[in-house]
Amino acid sequence: MSIAVIQMVSQDDVLANLAAARRLLEEAAAAGARLAVLPENFAAMGRRDLAELGRAEAMGEGPILPWLKSAARDLSLWIVAGTLPLPPDGQPEAKANACSLLIDDQGQRVARYDKLHLFDVDVADARGRYRESDDYAFGQQVVVADTPVGRLGLTVCYDLRFPELYTRLRESGAELISAPAAFTAVTGAAHWEVLIRARAIETQCYLLAAGQGGSHPRGRETWGQSAIVDPWGRIVAQRDKGEAVLLAERDSAEQTAVRQRMPVVRHRRFYPPAEPGPAPTE
Repeated sequence: MSIAVIQMVSQDDVLANLAAARRLLEEAAAAGARLAVLPENFAAMGRRDLAELGRAEAMGEGPILPWLKSAARDLSLWIVAGTLPLPPDGQPEAKANACSLLIDDQGQRVARYDKLHLFDVDVADARGRYRESDDYAFGQQVVVADTPVGRLGLTVCYDLRFPELYTRLRESGAELISAPAAFTAVTGAAHWEVLIRARAIETQCYLLAAGQGGSHPRGRETWGQSAIVDPWGRIVAQRDKGEAVLLAERDSAEQTAVRQRMPVVRHRRFYPPAEPGPAPTE
């Protein structure tokens, strides 16, 4: 089964971003992908009105959710919708989460993951200070869901620095893990490849790292280097900057063999297996 990772250079124009994402999704579907992962902030990058955007989507008045469901249905494609600002279900006036949605090929929402770890850090770049918690509420739940290409764990960007989350995803049956991201150029140069390969190696999962890669409003620069990493930690597809569609096949037999040859789950002395929580559904 083919999987696709999509790299974008999203701007602050939502409709233009959606048009670009549709073009890239069409390319992925034409190449045979069954599942495609969009990057973090794929529809809105650098906007100051995230609360208003999220509220409009929650009330059925925004363009992103209808577009997403239509794209999945039209292209017969499962889509991990990077992130978009979205309040908790049924609470349109609440603070938004940085939300990653899994949409099936019929346009139905299968799962919702709200980013657990928010990027409240100082970086030695032109912006200097990042405080995601100013705009977003913290997520509360680990999410794993079944897809046609395997059991998928959902994560986002800064989550990559917290291996205990990935341990929990593996214990919950994950075979692939999505990581839509918008790593800064500074932090990406230092840590991006190390992190995505480490998370794949320790979980023995395919790591689907869909990044932003280029220049954005207000001087923000993202690292790019989107990649698909296999369960042995090999990078099987990668792109440095700019728009891209990366494709790979999931080799389930080889993944099983990797896990049998090196049974790290059985050898673990810490983090005993936990009961997986249900995937949120619509």
